[in-house]
Amino acid sequence: MTQSSRTGKSTGKGVDAPADIAGMKFETALAELERIVGVMEDGHLPLDESIAAYRRGSELLGHCQCQLSDAERKVRVFEDGELRDCAREDAR
Repeated sequence: MTQSSRTGKSTGKGVDAPADIAGMKFETALAELERIVGVMEDGHLPLDESIAAYRRGSELLGHCQCQLSDAERKVRVFEDGELRDCAREDAR
């Protein structure tokens, strides 16, 4: 890993050490996921860092999916249990 777990500072290379994903906002998790994908697509990570990056990315993806599901559930509650299509609402 290229970030100290104690300090939380990045060296600017590779993938940062794990941070607490559970407390991350959606936008923060998505930005980190996009950065990890970019680093991995670059193709310059050693195998062990690639595996760690893949694991971290999978955890971030799951976190983002859960937050999106929660948001959809909240919208359904606001709409009395019925998720409405915005395009159809605008046409009325």
